[in-house]
Amino acid sequence: MVNHRWVLDLVERIGAVARGATVSVPVDPADPDAVAAWCARTGNELVEVRDGVATVRRGRLPDPIAELDPAQVPGTRVWLYTNFDCNLACDYCCARSSPQAARRAFGADRVRRLAAEAVDAGVTELILTGGEPFLLPDIDELVATCTAALPTTLLTNGMLFRGRRLEALRRMDPTRLALQISLDSATPEPHDRHRGRGSWARAVAGIRTAREHGYRVRVAATLPPEQTPQLQPFHTFLDSLGVAREDQVIRALAHRGVADHGLELTLESLIPEVTITTDGVYWHPVSADHDDQLVTRDIFPLRAAIDEVRRRFTEQRARATTAAQWFPCA
Repeated sequence: MVNHRWVLDLVERIGAVARGATVSVPVDPADPDAVAAWCARTGNELVEVRDGVATVRRGRLPDPIAELDPAQVPGTRVWLYTNFDCNLACDYCCARSSPQAARRAFGADRVRRLAAEAVDAGVTELILTGGEPFLLPDIDELVATCTAALPTTLLTNGMLFRGRRLEALRRMDPTRLALQISLDSATPEPHDRHRGRGSWARAVAGIRTAREHGYRVRVAATLPPEQTPQLQPFHTFLDSLGVAREDQVIRALAHRGVADHGLELTLESLIPEVTITTDGVYWHPVSADHDDQLVTRDIFPLRAAIDEVRRRFTEQRARATTAAQWFPCA
């Protein structure tokens, strides 16, 4: 005979806790679906049934994915690290890129598959980063694969637009590709202090070259948190280069990679942006060379990787909400 005594215990216990809190009661193992059915009827949430004990949350937690701005939903944009080697060795690089770093390139076949699966998975934009992507001899072919599938943004330090690399830039499609060029200041010294002497002048020249070739140019600055309020001269300078205000990206320095200080960015503090390297799928591009934010080694199928990031984000927010329960003292 099926014993429904647990229903009375559950009603009594769930009625005595705050919304969002959980209770646990022994249930009848002979009727495994009964608790789920009860929760569905009463508007509560079955957390789990384990070893004959059901854990039930009073009410239902809001869906954290649904509460995000549509542009922030994990998997809306997908980042691809095309390579990790770079012509610069910036002293705060989150990816630990440098001329000595191993390339770790995807290759044309995997980029082709990623681009195709991104379309099927509902991705709306691909973002290519490094390292310095223009070091790759086939960067124009990789970009063409991506732009044929989806609108694409290519991150670069803008310093290599000459010779065969300028020809590669000219073969790319400015109607489907935006360039995001790194520039940290309105004058050379602050930028060059971190990226190397002469890099500011060459980056500014790269911005001008990209605009002359019809590209939408975003400029991204990496600044220590205490400097971010002092931005007006920088904005004014970028205005003079013809960079639209909505394309002037300011980000705080993160304590990641080779940086010895900056914001501490953890899984709990970051809304994930699905990031793919040759080593796997990561939570966010700022941590794509750090195992603490590795989600899975399995890049394919891409849809499954995106679903796993979303699942972990939802689970993480649920844990945080449950931990922050109301404790009345009056």
